[in-house]
Amino acid sequence: MKSELFNRTISSLFLIFITFLFALINDYLFLSILFITIILSWIEWIKIIEKIKFTKIKRVIHIISFLLYLLIAFIICFNVFVIDKYFFLTILMICVFSDIGGYVFGKTFGGKKLTSISPNKTVSGSIGSFILSYIGFFVIYIYFNNLLFVRLQIETLFLIPFFISLICQLGDLFISYFKRKAKIKNTGNLIPGHGGLLDRIDGSIFALPIGFIIISLL
Repeated sequence: MKSELFNRTISSLFLIFITFLFALINDYLFLSILFITIILSWIEWIKIIEKIKFTKIKRVIHIISFLLYLLIAFIICFNVFVIDKYFFLTILMICVFSDIGGYVFGKTFGGKKLTSISPNKTVSGSIGSFILSYIGFFVIYIYFNNLLFVRLQIETLFLIPFFISLICQLGDLFISYFKRKAKIKNTGNLIPGHGGLLDRIDGSIFALPIGFIIISLL
């Protein structure tokens, strides 16, 4: 467990560093990497679907529909990033901290299982996701405060981490459901401590686009 926790923590910190580095160096570089990430995630999704006993038509529907969703998600994220990349990075960090909080709290405190879809998910992990989401959000938001173009009301600020973390957790469970049907633990082994790329961003690919839509309505 300690080794896995160490690998996951180091991977998370490295990914945070790389994300900020690319985003601050060049917008086009970051957006290109984001698009490549989307495509690689789709390829991992195909591998999951191919391991599930679906009919050929159902398999094609799952593959195409997920690709369409990913492209729409990319367009939404692209537009938000162009408008205010610091706001985009701030919301992205909620996803990162939500994932870290869920893993650390879940492994540390254990306790009651959250759902049968993913036996490793616990109530304590879910609570940890929410807690670290708030901590991560306000730390980054305060740090970027003078650079942010998007300005939010105080009540909205307190709602954002909750909704983003909630969608992250639901997105994680969504991918976990299909991995369970495919009888696989990870979507790949690209990232130490995390598995495949989709294992790492399963919550983010849902939380970012849906979260931005929710924020625009608040």
